Parts: sequence; structure tokens; C-alpha cells
Amino acid sequence: MASRSIPTGFHAHKYHALGNDYLVVDPEEFEPSLSVNAISALCDRNRGLGSDGILYGPLPPADDSPSAESAAFSLRIFNPDGSEAEKSGNGLRIFALYLYESGRVDEAPFRVMTKGGPVECRILPGEGGERSITVAMGKAQFLQGSLSLSFEGVEYRAVRVSMGNPHCVLMGPSPSPEMARHIGPLVERHPDFPNRTNVQFLEVLDRNNIRIEIWERGAGYTLASGTSSCAAAAAAKHLGLIGDVVTVHMPGGSLEIDMRQENIKMTGPAVRTFDALFSPHTLGMAREQ
Repeated sequence: MASRSIPTGFHAHKYHALGNDYLVVDPEEFEPSLSVNAISALCDRNRGLGSDGILYGPLPPADDSPSAESAAFSLRIFNPDGSEAEKSGNGLRIFALYLYESGRVDEAPFRVMTKGGPVECRILPGEGGERSITVAMGKAQFLQGSLSLSFEGVEYRAVRVSMGNPHCVLMGPSPSPEMARHIGPLVERHPDFPNRTNVQFLEVLDRNNIRIEIWERGAGYTLASGTSSCAAAAAAKHLGLIGDVVTVHMPGGSLEIDMRQENIKMTGPAVRTFDALFSPHTLGMAREQ
């Protein structure tokens, strides 16, 4: 039987950061329509490539603001339901590592523009496939709203935080995956949050350690989240429960959050898992309008 040649060239790159996985789609390699249906299909774990979201970039900075002018790259972040996210800490560490592995940056700091504002990234010295990356995520902004929310007879202390994207940090019973999966979607779509919100269930372990379970807007239950870690740490500090530097423990692993300056710094790992070559079927699906 004659062999058939398989076309070469990569159109997506799969990474994860503490179990939070993303597809990096580089417009220089492939330009899909990125319709809601196409994004959902690509992220589907049974019929697509499977992912917690899509990182589309690098792109030129998207606007003419001074902050955009100083950014070398721009990034668009999409949730599995097709909605566009303002910012993702794990996604930014992954994107930074992709830029490094594709030869666009070195270990010097560089800036990336997101829908939620600019950030500064730096690849830390190291060897091997998994590298640590520090991202200066910006200033935590505390939002107005009631100080508590009640669900199914349980009252939670609530702190609303923006890290360029919305978060609701809740303190109540000891967090569990079941709590995040059950209560998280109720909070995400609560009338207090017309644009929906990310949700963190927080437990303070001591002055230097906190633990969170996460329900992510547009993605669901998530093993780890960078912006969630920053928001939860900022909320705990705001309440006087922790110091300036804290380790955030999540089911997928831990991140270091440094709040000694207003511009919160997050440090943690990312790793590339595989490079994907789209089949003709998947190419057509990704280009659907």
C-alpha cells in the first residue's frame, strides 16, 4: 500500500500551568475565525484538542494608549465557552514561556498587553522543560458591594476584587472541590455580577499561606488560577489576615504572590506538553464562521 504524506507544520501548542491548560494559537502559523462555536469545539476534550482556553497571539498592541505603546506584544484570551477574558495569570505565564521558546524574548523583562491592561513578564533562569515565570499583574482594586453573600442557608464573607478581571473572594466553611463546583456557578451568575465573575473560596492557613478552590468564569472548576491567587491574596491582606508575601495553595499546585508593592507579582511554573498539527477536519472546524 502506498504511503500518504502528512503535511508538516504546527498550528497550536499545548501548555499547562499547575494543571490549568491552554492552547497557544500563533497568528503567524494559523489564523482561525475564533468564532464562539470554533473556540468551544477546539477546547472540547472529547471532540477537539481539549483546553481550559485559547491564547491567541502574539499580536501588535491593540490600542493607542501609552501603556499599549510600551508593550512589545498583545494577547487575546478566550474561555472554553467562547467568551473573551480580560486577563489570566496562568495564561500569561504560558504565553511568556511560548514567546521565550519561540525565540521572541530572552530572560530580560518584557511587557504584554491584555484586555485587562499591560503586564510585565520575566522568564527566570533555569534549565529543562518547566520554567518559572514572574508576572507583575497590576494593582488589586477593591470593588463596592455587600460584605456577605448567602447560599443555601450558609453565609459567606465576600470581598470583590478586580485584577483587570472580576473576582469574588468568599470566606466560610472549609473550601472543597464540591463546594466550588456547586456554589461557584451560583456566584458567577449572581445578580450582583451582571458581567459574571470568577469565584475563589478562601481559607487562611497562617500569615504566610492560604488555600483556595476556584470556579472560573466561562471555564468552570479549575485546578489553579493566577489572577484568582492574586485576588485571594489581596483580599486576605486587605482583611489583615496575612503579610505581604504569601504562598497560595491550589489543587494544581502553589504560586508565590508578592504584595510588597502595589503592582502584585506572581511567580510560578509553566511547561509545554505537546505541539498539535490540525487535521483537515479540525482546520475546517476552527475556520467556521
